[in-house]
Amino acid sequence: MGQNRVLWLLDALERTPRADRVIDALGKGVRALPLGSARDALHGRWLGHPLHPLLVQVPIGSWLSAAVLDLCPGRSREAGLLIGVGLATAGPAAVTGAVDWAELHPQQQRVGLAHALANTAAVGLYGASLLCRLTGRPGAGRTYAFLGLTAVGVGGMLGGHLAYRQASGANHVEDVPHLVTPGWHRVGAVSEFPAGEPVRRTVDDVPVLVVRESGGTVHALADRCSHLAGPLSAGAVADGCVTCPWHGSVFRLADGWNVRGPATAPQPAFDTRVVDGQVEVRLRGEDGPAPDTGSADRRTHQHSG
Repeated sequence: MGQNRVLWLLDALERTPRADRVIDALGKGVRALPLGSARDALHGRWLGHPLHPLLVQVPIGSWLSAAVLDLCPGRSREAGLLIGVGLATAGPAAVTGAVDWAELHPQQQRVGLAHALANTAAVGLYGASLLCRLTGRPGAGRTYAFLGLTAVGVGGMLGGHLAYRQASGANHVEDVPHLVTPGWHRVGAVSEFPAGEPVRRTVDDVPVLVVRESGGTVHALADRCSHLAGPLSAGAVADGCVTCPWHGSVFRLADGWNVRGPATAPQPAFDTRVVDGQVEVRLRGEDGPAPDTGSADRRTHQHSG
């Protein structure tokens, strides 16, 4: 019953629009920061998944270790040192979280704001704990520290809901290789794909983006953006890339590589070929003969990309 009550409260938090004006203002502020290429680094594009969960391990681990020492007589000094380490490393963790948060859906941002407020309260309580210890009040320092750990626990619960129930930061195309059956799949006649225009097709109920270049080369990628499943077929195609219309992630058409975030995972790519005027696609990485690079007058043409 208690568990259902918690889930009910979390679901209510997702649906409550009361803080949306604050969320919109904060989100615009974070997106307006002149971070340049550092923004992708903060998202964790270089790592292949969000950087925030990695960085939060240091302050949480430090504060939990401080709580263990606080249970031991005469270890307040060492506990204070660990609290200081946690406070020093909470900033970078918060920055990465804020950059990710600014690119989420409203329902996720509502939970994320509560997550941030709980962690902000934790930082304040741990700051008070450290101050008490430095001014000769270790008892009060321990009290503030345990209150801070409680706030961290609440923040962690909200962060878990955000990551696992709401799929924030997850790769939204991880399932594509498990859903598309092996072999070539016909997706339409060449004439159905205007040069340079994104076209959406479906293979085994999986949406696929198909783009034919003016020179005749055909590219195909999973259509749902790996960031938050935005429709790439509704995005702009330019310079050999497609831009997600939802949050601006940019993917290379030739191989699905995420050229720019917030997406941290690339798009599954398909090999393509033209058989008797029909475009066929096959999930890249399948066993089979190498693409045909022969002359253009053959009935079957294959393209990698």
